[in-house]
Amino acid sequence: MDLFNVYPLLDIEPVKAEGFYVFDSNGNKYLDLYGGHAVISVGHSHPVYVKQISKQLKKIGFYSNSVQNPLQKELAKKLGRLSGYPDYSLFLCNSGAEANENALKLASFHTEKERVIAFERGFHGRTSAAVAVTDNPNIVAPVNGNHEVTILPLGDVDALEIELRKDDVCAVIIEGIQGIGGIHIPDPEFLKLVQQLCKVHNTVLILDEIQSGYGRSGKFFAHQYAEIQPDVITVAKGMGNGFPVGGVLISPEFEASFGLLGTTFGGNHLACAAATSVLNIMKEEALVENAAKVGEYLIDELKKIPEIKEVRGVGLMIGIEFDQEIAPIRKDLLNEHFIFTGVSGKHVIRLLPPLSITEAEAHRLVVALKLILSKK
Repeated sequence: MDLFNVYPLLDIEPVKAEGFYVFDSNGNKYLDLYGGHAVISVGHSHPVYVKQISKQLKKIGFYSNSVQNPLQKELAKKLGRLSGYPDYSLFLCNSGAEANENALKLASFHTEKERVIAFERGFHGRTSAAVAVTDNPNIVAPVNGNHEVTILPLGDVDALEIELRKDDVCAVIIEGIQGIGGIHIPDPEFLKLVQQLCKVHNTVLILDEIQSGYGRSGKFFAHQYAEIQPDVITVAKGMGNGFPVGGVLISPEFEASFGLLGTTFGGNHLACAAATSVLNIMKEEALVENAAKVGEYLIDELKKIPEIKEVRGVGLMIGIEFDQEIAPIRKDLLNEHFIFTGVSGKHVIRLLPPLSITEAEAHRLVVALKLILSKK
């Protein structure tokens, strides 16, 4: 049997990772400024993380959600305190797409409506409802296209109000920072107005913080820059530092009932051990504060490079836009300077490094880009 060939692969085989470095089968050492799609939050193979998962595995790795699991309650309490949402409830699942799928389902149950409003350039996952609210028709199959979805320009308050007045919208879903869409940050005033309009029209506001959450923006959640409290918040990516974990943070206004949501693997013992260790490390090492500090330094330094068209982002979620196509630049960063970066379209390099990265490592990228661009 062969693999179903859906991924364009780099000719690199990682065999070891530590901190913010990845080592391949040829002995090369790479600076990881992408973290596997923003997944590596506390650094590769962090000793506290490895110890806690290993310790848990020796006890019990999995049982279903039909039994008591105190690790889930411990995780919920710690996440509530560290994120600033101690009065919200937590539903645990396995991925970002699953988190958004359940958030949309919950919103529809709560409002008894079915239409969803999303925004241009947004990305919310590849499962049925999640992909339907994603602004990329190339990944929406006919079976996904039956959901009632309206996609609006990001920042268009008037268009949003017109749609909400129709009184059939169960949810507005928006990313704290658009990731795959090119690192676009919703204006704080726009987010405040979205929240106000949702309250007026009995519509659930879902903040997709799957990529922008967990300290990446320099606050625990990117939407906290706008000083709003959405009804539902979805998380994943950095939540488990590589272990598959996702979650839905749910306002006290929602009432739970048996069978309303469910999952087989979500919130299992190993997942909770991984997610709890991530929160412990984030707090102990002040990684949210580090993301703000190093991100500010990196953004300032990148803005000084004249060949760069625009630098967008906050914290350690950064987009570098060029007039030229970025494929040759990323190739040189990888092959000549041994630096992993991400991509958004043909003109934007995406940076999503571990939150533990230092200014010295960040400066390596600045030096490398200057050398590469001086030769173009």
